Amino acid sequence: MPDLAPRELCRSINAFPLGVHCSGVRSGGSGNPDDRAFLDGLRRAIEDTEGAILLDTADSYGKGKSERLIGRVLREYTGLPLQISSKVGTLRSSAEHPYADRRINHQLQQTLDNLYVDQLALYTLQSLDFGPHDCFLGHAADQMHTLRDLELIRAVGMPGPDVAYTASPEQQSAAVTGFLKAFHAIGPDVIWTRFNALTPNVLIEGDDLFTFARKHGVGVVLTSPLAQGVLIGKSPPSATVRPHYAMAGTALGAPHSMGSIARGLQSLRDRFGPYPGALTRAALRFCLQRASHSVVLVGFRTEAQVTESFGCLGEPLTNDELAFMEGTFAEMRASLMAPVQASTVAESRR
Repeated sequence: MPDLAPRELCRSINAFPLGVHCSGVRSGGSGNPDDRAFLDGLRRAIEDTEGAILLDTADSYGKGKSERLIGRVLREYTGLPLQISSKVGTLRSSAEHPYADRRINHQLQQTLDNLYVDQLALYTLQSLDFGPHDCFLGHAADQMHTLRDLELIRAVGMPGPDVAYTASPEQQSAAVTGFLKAFHAIGPDVIWTRFNALTPNVLIEGDDLFTFARKHGVGVVLTSPLAQGVLIGKSPPSATVRPHYAMAGTALGAPHSMGSIARGLQSLRDRFGPYPGALTRAALRFCLQRASHSVVLVGFRTEAQVTESFGCLGEPLTNDELAFMEGTFAEMRASLMAPVQASTVAESRR
């Protein structure tokens, strides 16, 4: 299918638009049922795509276990041009800060060892915490550029602004300001961000994230397209999404919000059909068709979830279908914002 053919994420990475987010790994010993399910799902994803695929992990996922399991699978598929992405910035060990001294270089060497590879397609700074007064920002940027110059990585990534629904206008502005400061210091090739149909639209220099990235020649990697199950009706909204991840748990847990989400999902079922995978297709297609310079990462815990995600995509959504979805999701987003807006109004009247 032409729209699912490999696309240019950035000048050094071409990848299929649907990749795999390999975070569903628990730390601990090997050989448990969860490990086997992860390996089976990963193999299914690789075989279903019939070619290059972006596998995204991090040194913090299972404290390196995700990387080690991926390394095992990579040795089984040596003939395929698989693209590996990993992240650094949350594991500190005995260092002063995850970005201090040679910590980034040290973690990359461990990541390469875990994966049994000599180079990463993408290496992303996982956190925008650069220490007091951003004292490690310049150091982190220099380390990442050096790793790219040495061809240990092909592209440098950084996170996008992570803004919760409960954030005040001042907090949103501060998040964007912090992002822009890091963006201009790092000069990334890719922005890695959580995004789905419920994500609030945050403007960066007057543009949405995709337009901003395109203007700067930067690719976008999107994760959490199903909002941790909320958008496919498999998780109760009150227990699924942490406030830090661009959606407020308190807003999701409000009865009004839960009812609005349920009604919105039913509208999507009525429009696209009740068959298994219809909501998954709608949520994934909504993200996949946002921009041609983006790749969507889908998480999994079982082989069945991988089969559904890669097998349900079908034909591209039409403009009318996309407009219907945008209207439906706009109502759902508005319901999430209602408790926040009411709280803000009440606070201003005190």
